[in-house]
Amino acid sequence: MDLDVDLHEVVVLIGASGSGKSTLLRCINGLETVDAGEIRIGDIEVTASDVDFDEVRQRIGIVFQQFNLFPHMTVLDNVTLAPRKVLGVSRSDSELGARELLERFGLADKATDYPDRLSGGQQQRVAIVRALAMKPQVMLFDEVTSALDPLLVGEVLDVIRELKQEGMTIVMATHEMSFAQEVADRVCFLDAGRVLEQAPPAQLFGSPQHATTRSFLARVARI
Repeated sequence: MDLDVDLHEVVVLIGASGSGKSTLLRCINGLETVDAGEIRIGDIEVTASDVDFDEVRQRIGIVFQQFNLFPHMTVLDNVTLAPRKVLGVSRSDSELGARELLERFGLADKATDYPDRLSGGQQQRVAIVRALAMKPQVMLFDEVTSALDPLLVGEVLDVIRELKQEGMTIVMATHEMSFAQEVADRVCFLDAGRVLEQAPPAQLFGSPQHATTRSFLARVARI
């Protein structure tokens, strides 16, 4: 696999379940051990034997399929925990930043709520806000809408649209093909752990070059 992601670029990973999308994202963030090869985020080699993963994960935000919010903490505490514990930001400054993010993404009135009082879409938006509170250089999204009711998918995708408009560098795995076509600068089709084909969305969806890509897109279109 050979893949470069430019600053401010949105790269969307598509492919069947088990093709390697989530594994690739987890390797980028150092959550999976890489047996061979090299991954770099700016000037940091993630795969180096002496890498400081705390430093790596300060630069990379990741949001998973499941929300992974701490159930015993309020929304505000969930969002401010990492800036306070990892970055050493004061409680007052971290809460100010958190409230600004919550306001921006329509969650200002949920700051004192616990996760079980939120809808799935709201919980996923809180998870995104929590990642953004660390001011990452790159955001990774791993099937962030797959656990949501279809009616709630749109509110999470709106957040990603806004991040794209602001120039955030994003690598995103998704089964939302229409969204991939809309938001991606480049789409990568993964098959058996390989980037089988990559191209701008209009080209990849409109005129895929590989037979496996064509077969996958034909199956998705019928679902």
